[in-house]
Amino acid sequence: MAEQVNQAIAADGHQPGTSLGDLVRDATEQMSTLVRAEVELAKLELAATAKRAGVGGALFGAAAAVVLAALPFLFVSLAEGLVEIFNGWRWAAYLIVFVLFVLVAGILALIGWRSIRKVTMPERTITTVKEIPQVIKRSVES
Repeated sequence: MAEQVNQAIAADGHQPGTSLGDLVRDATEQMSTLVRAEVELAKLELAATAKRAGVGGALFGAAAAVVLAALPFLFVSLAEGLVEIFNGWRWAAYLIVFVLFVLVAGILALIGWRSIRKVTMPERTITTVKEIPQVIKRSVES
């Protein structure tokens, strides 16, 4: 019966009579190998995901560039449509489009100005930086 137990242990890869230290060392090595393998798997998965995300971001950037290149045609079309409404007063139609641009720019500038006004000083950082010389002075004195 004891031989069967020894054989079962030997079949598991452990020699009969191994010390507790050897068992701990083996367990540590196996855990280390497992952790390294998991980290390597995570790196491979993240690399593939990052590549897909990079390609997607590049395609979004290309789409934005195409839309920006097409915008002037939209505004010329808008102005030419207004020419039809104003019975051929081309200057008035283009002036309306210009005023539209100025209004949009003004609204964006107003929103930006309000956002900048909400920016505050980093009070905690300023306070702690002012305390640094006192802390250094105390540490030198002690």
